[in-house]
Amino acid sequence: MKIKILLALIFVNLMHAQKFYFPKTAVTDSVVLEKQMPQLASKLITQAPMLKLKKTNKLAYLDNLLRLQMVAKDYKTSITTLADYRKEFADHNMAGNKFIAYEFYSLAKLIEEKKKISFPDALQKAFNKKYEGLPDQLITKVGIAVDGDVPASRKLLKEALNKQKDKDSIDYTSALALCKSYLNYKTFSSTKPQIVQLVKLKDQEKFITETKDLKTKNGNTLTITIVRKKENPAPLPVILTNNIYAGPFDSYFGKRAAVYNYVGAVVNTRGKRNSNDENNPFEHESQDIYEVIDWVSKQPWSNGKVGMIGGSYLGFSQWAAVKKLHPALKTIVPQVAVGIGIDYPAQNNIFMSYMLQWINYVTNNKLTDEADFNNFTKWDSINTAWYKSGRSFRALDTISGKPNRIFQRWLDHPGYDQYWQKMVPYKEDFANINIPILTTTGYYDDDQIGAMSYFKAHHQYNKNANHYLVMGPYDHGGAQSFGFTFVNGRPIDPAARISIDDLAFSWFDYILKNGKKPALLKDRINFQVMNTNTWKHAPTLEKMHTSTLKFYLQDRKGSSSVFNPPAEKSFTKQTVDFKNRDQKDTYHPVSKTDSIKTTNSMYFESEVLDKDLIISGNPAGFFNVFINKKDFDTDTYLYQIQPDGKAFLLSTHIVRASYAKNNALRQLLEPGKIEQIPIKNSIFISKKIEKGSRLALLVGVNKSPSWQINYGTGKDVSDETIKDSGEPLEIKWYNDSYVEIPIYQE
Repeated sequence: MKIKILLALIFVNLMHAQKFYFPKTAVTDSVVLEKQMPQLASKLITQAPMLKLKKTNKLAYLDNLLRLQMVAKDYKTSITTLADYRKEFADHNMAGNKFIAYEFYSLAKLIEEKKKISFPDALQKAFNKKYEGLPDQLITKVGIAVDGDVPASRKLLKEALNKQKDKDSIDYTSALALCKSYLNYKTFSSTKPQIVQLVKLKDQEKFITETKDLKTKNGNTLTITIVRKKENPAPLPVILTNNIYAGPFDSYFGKRAAVYNYVGAVVNTRGKRNSNDENNPFEHESQDIYEVIDWVSKQPWSNGKVGMIGGSYLGFSQWAAVKKLHPALKTIVPQVAVGIGIDYPAQNNIFMSYMLQWINYVTNNKLTDEADFNNFTKWDSINTAWYKSGRSFRALDTISGKPNRIFQRWLDHPGYDQYWQKMVPYKEDFANINIPILTTTGYYDDDQIGAMSYFKAHHQYNKNANHYLVMGPYDHGGAQSFGFTFVNGRPIDPAARISIDDLAFSWFDYILKNGKKPALLKDRINFQVMNTNTWKHAPTLEKMHTSTLKFYLQDRKGSSSVFNPPAEKSFTKQTVDFKNRDQKDTYHPVSKTDSIKTTNSMYFESEVLDKDLIISGNPAGFFNVFINKKDFDTDTYLYQIQPDGKAFLLSTHIVRASYAKNNALRQLLEPGKIEQIPIKNSIFISKKIEKGSRLALLVGVNKSPSWQINYGTGKDVSDETIKDSGEPLEIKWYNDSYVEIPIYQE
């Protein structure tokens, strides 16, 4: 058996290493290139890696296949493959405009050949035919989809070709990358000017779009885009979005509201688009949005009612808007809302390296710096250079080559102090928010902690809060658009594959037009139970579960269970050397087919479960620890080891120990004393865990280029350097520590 496996591995490696003929003259001679590319693409379609991908990841396979078919000039088949891809990507035609630029190109090439007309004429016919068949909800993003970056695609193609200089062959991976960059350049360079104009003409037929500069009372300038449907001349409710990501999405957000029969209003923050004001993200929304709402509510196309929608920063903006509530604002729909100071730029008081990348993204120019933001190689190298250097976290912007005052200002506020509190409602402020609200988030949402912090605070301080929550197996993008068929490479239940847009605008119809309440909202809490294909509904977060299961930090010995309190008190010792920056990652095999990364973590595993159970809610509990320093950052992961041996990440939790009890007040630990660290603000999930599964718990210490490093001196962590690390961190994790897992039973 071992020999067979070895031979199979050798065969796969050989296929990946296989070379294909590709003359070096193709690098410099465009005629040769045009001849060779279809031949190369045709060969790749039948190769073993493609066939293997078909079995392991159908979506990725279809993605590669449709591109290769286009390069091979098999345009008719590529259109069929694209349709298959869209069905695989999302149900209910929600992805019906995905990769539509490729479809326009393929259709045009077919018409060009069949009718013997010029490509521009063929492109216009292809565009008109396809566009007219699209439902209104899908036309809104067409402009973004066809607006490809021609210079960037040309650069990528040139880089791919340069790798082939002085070579007469190409390996599979390089060939696939070359085909993709070739296709992008070919598609967008030959279609963009004409098709962007065609979209513009269609928009002019359907919408009235105006862009204005508003002057605020304190003299600042805000740019606002208004979009109305021509067929709706009567005054309508206005759906407002506050957008720091100035650019093509302004038009999209406006058109989205218009096709649902509202007036779309999209305002850019200070310093964006036409504004010459200073750009300080998050700081002025509460003040500025009040004035914007006042203005839009008094316009002739407005009936005086305003609702707000948007995700991430745009979700945060809505909470900023209700800190001082304007009478015309009747409802908000915050989606995956950033919890400023709570989950971004620090999560549970630990600053993240990503914050610098994001700050540059929104402040480098008047729109967004897509090229810099998406230069992942650059940012990975910056974060790695900082990590390897051992310099303070404050030095990260200097290491990047561009000192940043916003980055430094944020670091001056490691606790949830007044700097953050003044940006959004705080404590008793929530008692004054009496408009209906719909929050959406997901189990895989990067800002779930933020979205849930607002929801919990609203219900805590306002006992009559008219606030609904929808939560399912969605990532940051899905929870503000629609439920993708696959999330993190795994299929989600069909019941979860809903349109978040449809839900949101049904909510607006309910509140702003006296329509019917969305059917999904059967109670305040509406959550999809993964692996059951059902939604559940509860009046409070606490009712998401009916009991709890305590997972103790103890090794299983004999017939003992991690779910029973330990008979005797003991501990598991861990040592973390912060000086070691060349540490090799470690992995724990959970089966013959999978393993879990355990670097800087201790691994605990349950016995095999003898019955199904539903985990529903977010884990809580506490750690009893003994450490030799004043502080450290805990890192916790809860996994399911499925009956098939595959690991499934259920929930995570990261926190600075000194802020675990109070995120506004730092309370240092006492070295040499047993301290208790509460587990709060972990990630919510709801999933059926099948009989035959095991649960695995990793507890450990944060030490990563992605986050600040806490050396435990008790000084401001942003100022600590590797020179402060001293002796290695020693932790005793006591076995009476536990993670409390929420369980739902019918």
